[in-house]
Amino acid sequence: MQVQHSMLGLAANTSCPAHRAEAEKVVTIAKSKKFRDNNGKVLLEGHRLIKDALEAGAVPQTLFFSTVGHLKLLPEAEIKRASLVKVKFEDIKTWSDLVTPQGLLGIFSKPDPAKMSYPAAQLASSLPLLLICDNIRDPGNLGTILRSAAGAGCEKVLLTKGCVDPWEPKVLRAGMGAHFRVPIITNLDWESVPTNLPAGIQVCVADNNPSAPAGTTSVPRGADRAGSAPTSPKAPVKSSPQDLMLQSPEHEDEEGAAGIPELAAQHYYEDWARAPVAVVIGGETHGLSPAALRLAASTGGKRLVIPVVPGVDSLNSAIAAGIMLFEGKRQLLWRHKQEDDRHKLPVPG
Repeated sequence: MQVQHSMLGLAANTSCPAHRAEAEKVVTIAKSKKFRDNNGKVLLEGHRLIKDALEAGAVPQTLFFSTVGHLKLLPEAEIKRASLVKVKFEDIKTWSDLVTPQGLLGIFSKPDPAKMSYPAAQLASSLPLLLICDNIRDPGNLGTILRSAAGAGCEKVLLTKGCVDPWEPKVLRAGMGAHFRVPIITNLDWESVPTNLPAGIQVCVADNNPSAPAGTTSVPRGADRAGSAPTSPKAPVKSSPQDLMLQSPEHEDEEGAAGIPELAAQHYYEDWARAPVAVVIGGETHGLSPAALRLAASTGGKRLVIPVVPGVDSLNSAIAAGIMLFEGKRQLLWRHKQEDDRHKLPVPG
């Protein structure tokens, strides 16, 4: 086996059978969610993403590099914990789905949000604003949504079952490091979502149905999906918040219209964000699930409408999420400033 000395210790060449086998895992990890879940491993590519992961406390197992210069851009103490394997750039080109690979790949233990050390600037800018993704299946959209959540200062992001795996390479690429700036809780069923929310939270839903004016009632799955014309909704059913939370999604009919609650509707730019608050963004194909509407109703939440010019199709989920999150941030910061100003007022003698 050829061994190369560097300032970072020993870097093994893939002529070693063990390292060759490890290298072959790269393609499997990148393509198989089942493999990632069963083995607790994720694949990261590129200097920026790997550096962000290392600084956040993610645990590297193996780093593949084409030249030693790639390693010099990473924090030395952290990469000493990993196996360093020098490979041909042609191999990385084969494994990568990028048009122009950087020559650096890493296999990491799947990060645990509870053990991550998020950047100080991110924590200092964190707001009591949460995002719930409901069946977001497009990798590019989910990555962009996570990037917006990090940019807006979200406290955390919850992904329900049915969302695309956030560790899928296309999601990571679109996220631009957001995975290591904001906690992401994945694979939640709707019964467990409330346990991941702070006490007293209000959950609002983003309605991307351009034909539904503010003030109308909520609609079932399929009627407010992003990127397509709305379908005919079934009539909503009135229920108390307690009844809404007890109804199980498994007992809904095929279109999920059973037990659809009514929600007060308003335009997204009107007053709605009071700490703590969460926003639900529905998926591209089916829109908001009935369970999302029931959760919103049980917390006194609202349906937030994004008005568009008549005849224009609805916005996609990533654009809708960006609009909602930054408007929520604006309202929370404005309300915080108003409270500070009131505290500064002189007390009458």
